Amino acid sequence: MTRTSRITALITGASSGIGAIYADRLARRGHDLVLVGRDATRLTAVAEAATRHGVTVETIRADLSDAAELGRVETRLRDDGAIRILVNNAGINAAPTMAGADPDALARMIQVNVTAPTRLAAAAATAFSAAHTGIIVNISSALALAPEMFSGAYSGSKAYLLNLSLSLARELAPRGIRVQAVLPGATATAFWSGSEGDLPASMVMGAEELVDAALAGFDAGEEVTIPSLPDQADWERFNAARASLGPNLSLQHAAARYRQAA
Repeated sequence: MTRTSRITALITGASSGIGAIYADRLARRGHDLVLVGRDATRLTAVAEAATRHGVTVETIRADLSDAAELGRVETRLRDDGAIRILVNNAGINAAPTMAGADPDALARMIQVNVTAPTRLAAAAATAFSAAHTGIIVNISSALALAPEMFSGAYSGSKAYLLNLSLSLARELAPRGIRVQAVLPGATATAFWSGSEGDLPASMVMGAEELVDAALAGFDAGEEVTIPSLPDQADWERFNAARASLGPNLSLQHAAARYRQAA
């Protein structure tokens, strides 16, 4: 995402919030854009603002919870050789608790938060691999690391994106493709409207500051960027502790503490 490469970025959830700011920042860096979102009017406004930076912008009105509309975006990613950046930003929440949750709303959330970014990442990985270059940015959440703090279904969907990103980074690095997972905390966007009022101001980051931090993390070579984390070494220690479990996660016999005395 350099200021000199004239390649196209496709951004989902681009009609407002984090996605709209990514559109502005990537346009400033000289990237043409394909903006995907549900609100055509807002998409047009974001596109018009981005074109002031001298780039070409196209909009695709699509609801990623609809399989056919998701398929159109997927096809565009596979077929458009100019697109070499994917920002998987679109996301929704369904319910703060599982008890009493609407099953259809949960299914829709999984479609948007899990199925859609997975299919788009797969399409991008295929297309970018053929070109031996590309960037995939997945907007996860700090809740991926703190499932007790919010809806387990939502945080689980974001933990999935983190896992997907870490795996993709290993798979695609030899093909010249970079993968970044961004883990925002509470952010001052419409997504958090109604929730952030319950949080102290010290816990809610402005969306512009968030995106600027995410881009700085990308420029610094980070695979995982947690914009509010003061010391990146904390993440590295956490990840190293997780990795240290690896040799003992699958063995021929159960651990001694689980064996019944004869």
